[in-house]
Amino acid sequence: MLKLGYKASAEQFGPLELLRFACLAEQSGFDSVFISDHFQPWKHHGGHAPFSLAWLGALGARTSRITIGTSVMTPTLRYHPAVVAQAFATLGVMFPDRVVLGVGTGESLNEVPSTGMIWPDFKERFARLREAVTLMRQLWTEERVTFEGQYYRTRDATLYDRPATPVPIYIAAGGALIAKYAGRMGDGLICTSGKASEFYTETVLPKVLEGRGEAGSRAPDYTRMMEVKVSFDTDRKRALEDTRHWAVLALTPEEKLSVHNPEEMERLAAELSAERAASRWIVSTDPDEHVERIGRYVDLGFRHLVFHAPGPDQERFIRLYAEHVLPRLRHRFGAPDGFVGA
Repeated sequence: MLKLGYKASAEQFGPLELLRFACLAEQSGFDSVFISDHFQPWKHHGGHAPFSLAWLGALGARTSRITIGTSVMTPTLRYHPAVVAQAFATLGVMFPDRVVLGVGTGESLNEVPSTGMIWPDFKERFARLREAVTLMRQLWTEERVTFEGQYYRTRDATLYDRPATPVPIYIAAGGALIAKYAGRMGDGLICTSGKASEFYTETVLPKVLEGRGEAGSRAPDYTRMMEVKVSFDTDRKRALEDTRHWAVLALTPEEKLSVHNPEEMERLAAELSAERAASRWIVSTDPDEHVERIGRYVDLGFRHLVFHAPGPDQERFIRLYAEHVLPRLRHRFGAPDGFVGA
């Protein structure tokens, strides 16, 4: 069944207004809310970076139905994975069966300024993530955990407050190696929209399937989650201009790989044309066009879609999308069991 979520853009809005948007999303019929976990935003002027864990606790207390989680957190550099395991165990106890931990290998913009480290290469970042996932799962399921890894250690560690079932871990994949790992060791996959079709059909999804083949009976209810970048408004010019707020997403990985200064990231994004700024987004005033283009991801097997809107008026987006697009998606692809609409 299809689940339709709202992406809370922590880089663009402060924690209180973001909380208001997320609560409105639940009231309007969205099924989930996922928040990014940034220490610094993509831009210096007008940027925000609220702490995702504190914010998720507030969101859980203010809502009753939606799934909540991170998309994505890096549980390896700014944080020790044992602390992340404790935090999500607490969230899982308070909001049972509603919490997801989305993880990735990180970006220098978040990890370098807060730690002063030299940004590690992908091999190390991936190795840290594998260790972190193993350690967190052990802490959620075992009584005493003495862990001797290359990067992390614990001694007789016990989490005394744990949910009845471990928190699901969704793994963000941007290439073949981590996609296979996401299939083998994740409870779900996180991808972002707007990339070439071959990226999904020839790289990520085949490798996820390969990993799933090695996973045995673990995680039978595997979730493929797609962050879909959409700009929807009754005014096409407004929908197009709104994407400029997130022009940074059009930068290539090579252009932003080692950038850890929000001012420099903002400068690089400002140099992009309007057409390139909008290149990662579904920009249209026609709800049927949105459904048709979003359907591409559903056809690929993604059943949890989380919508990221770039504009400053998030309340307008939530209401418009809930009225014009979500019902069409549910009619075409099916609503989740127990869905409570607006």
